[in-house]
Amino acid sequence: MEPVSLSVDELMLRPWREDDAEAVCAASRDPLLRRWNGEERTTLDGARAWLTRIAGWSTEHCSWAVEDGGVLVGSMSLHEIDLAQAVGEVGYWMVPAARGRGIAVRCTRAVCRWGFAALELDRIQLFHAVENTASARVAAKAGFTQEGRLRRSYRYPDGVRHDELLWSRLSDD
Repeated sequence: MEPVSLSVDELMLRPWREDDAEAVCAASRDPLLRRWNGEERTTLDGARAWLTRIAGWSTEHCSWAVEDGGVLVGSMSLHEIDLAQAVGEVGYWMVPAARGRGIAVRCTRAVCRWGFAALELDRIQLFHAVENTASARVAAKAGFTQEGRLRRSYRYPDGVRHDELLWSRLSDD
């Protein structure tokens, strides 16, 4: 699958590039990002390795850098895509300066619209640790329905298996 760019108001969702490594490294030093995403990207080599893993698009994974005025402010991905089942999972992170401005909500909506139209997905899921209340607000505002709580479902970088909330958005929601 060939990478595509998406524009959302003043924002640009574009494929990741090698020269994003320094910005990813700087963003990943934020304590909140480290809490849910780990330490790997806090070094330049780690950021480069991460970019190498996510930059390639496939029928199972698509990932975008989110820019506001040419400045990296976050990441969006549609992953765990199963075309036979018409389902995928959305994920994101935002730098501190982008939080509370509706950027994650608008980008999540745009990625869902694209996934429903371009990939003909019927269901997009979103998972987050129960303690990650900001992700819960994004999910609700982006039109997802909370479906349940998955007990001790995912080991986050802190080494603890956290309960997660499961949300979904359907193509006809």
